[in-house]
Amino acid sequence: MRLSLLSAGVTVLAPAAAFLSGLVFLSSLQAEDDGKLRIIAFGAHPDDAEFQCGGTAAMWARAGHHVKLVSVTNGDIGHWAMAGGPLAKRRTAEVNECSRRWGTTVQVLDIHDGELEPTLENRRTITRLIRDWRADLVLSHRPNDYHPDHRYTGILVQDAAFMVAVPFFVPDTKPLTKNPVFMYYPDRFTKPYPFEPTITIAIDDIFDKKIHGIDSLASQVYEGGALGSEQTLIDRKAGDPVARKEILRASWSRRNGRIADRFRDSLIEWYGKERGQNVKVAEAFQICEYGRQPSKADLRKLFPFFD
Repeated sequence: MRLSLLSAGVTVLAPAAAFLSGLVFLSSLQAEDDGKLRIIAFGAHPDDAEFQCGGTAAMWARAGHHVKLVSVTNGDIGHWAMAGGPLAKRRTAEVNECSRRWGTTVQVLDIHDGELEPTLENRRTITRLIRDWRADLVLSHRPNDYHPDHRYTGILVQDAAFMVAVPFFVPDTKPLTKNPVFMYYPDRFTKPYPFEPTITIAIDDIFDKKIHGIDSLASQVYEGGALGSEQTLIDRKAGDPVARKEILRASWSRRNGRIADRFRDSLIEWYGKERGQNVKVAEAFQICEYGRQPSKADLRKLFPFFD
């Protein structure tokens, strides 16, 4: 399987996955003892992790922590007017630019959009990525999401939650001696159980930076992705860089505002009544029953954004 590795604004394509894995492992070892957090966020497509945790990722990066956003597929059918290699390259370039704007790292796996399966090969890949990043915290979709790629990303991450510490599973990478904390992004699905936030993060003071980052995902946010049309270009003023960004900001003010309103009790729990009631935009995360089970004190260390 060919992997696309994008780091510090550089795109590298190589068939030697083990060689690339070794490079990432060496770089992670160099940063392992700097006292900073190491977060890896998985999304099914080149936009999912950015949409779900972009504000929090930008805050971690601003504080000097190490954040990696991984797209498990290359997004090559995620547009109404183009597809295949050209779209995969375009979407890879988009998330690369988004990550540059936030100060994070990004990687896009070369698996076809809409064709992700929870195979042993893919479980090995996800396990290697978590190990190589020396992750303290792993974020992903829940496994009962609406999109098969989202669901299988969640399943693959869950399946890796124990295996990352097993020495003779993918022995070409060093097993983790401390299991990471695994957490989910929110969704609105209720079966078998609804999303319940473990922690909700106010992103008011970083919101403009989140918008500046996802502004680079033009194929999705301005052209409508797989479900767009010529009318989408008109409605979102895709040809006007200033006007379209204002529309984007208004749209995401509503989207992240709904998260703040939906999980207001969680915001009050973490920020106190006065501040929690006044948060306008937020991102939320739920603990996975697999992996390390953190205390509230542990969560404050993983999300060091509270007074």
